[in-house]
Amino acid sequence: MAALVPFPRAPRRPSEPEPLWRQLLGDQLRRRRHDRDETLTETAEKAGVSPQYLSEVERGLKEPSSEMIAAIAGALDTSLIELTSAVADELRSEPATASAVSSARGAFAIAA
Repeated sequence: MAALVPFPRAPRRPSEPEPLWRQLLGDQLRRRRHDRDETLTETAEKAGVSPQYLSEVERGLKEPSSEMIAAIAGALDTSLIELTSAVADELRSEPATASAVSSARGAFAIAA
């Protein structure tokens, strides 16, 4: 059986909420689109989504399916794993909320 290992979290100021996955994903998508000097319409067309939908994803208003994330990543010439890793790196660099820290003392992650 695998050992239980505590999941480390850095302290965060109590007034700041923990970032949401969809917001960091949207930020990452927008940065990559801007790096390519593409408009919403150009990227949306390549991904097979509407510009309005892509805009809502970039602003963190939509929770896209994995298929939609993969389509948008492909339109930006990146892989799903590269995009997901970049978002995970951002999450790791963001400190956790105070409530998450206090509840994390009893939380564990399973090491496989």
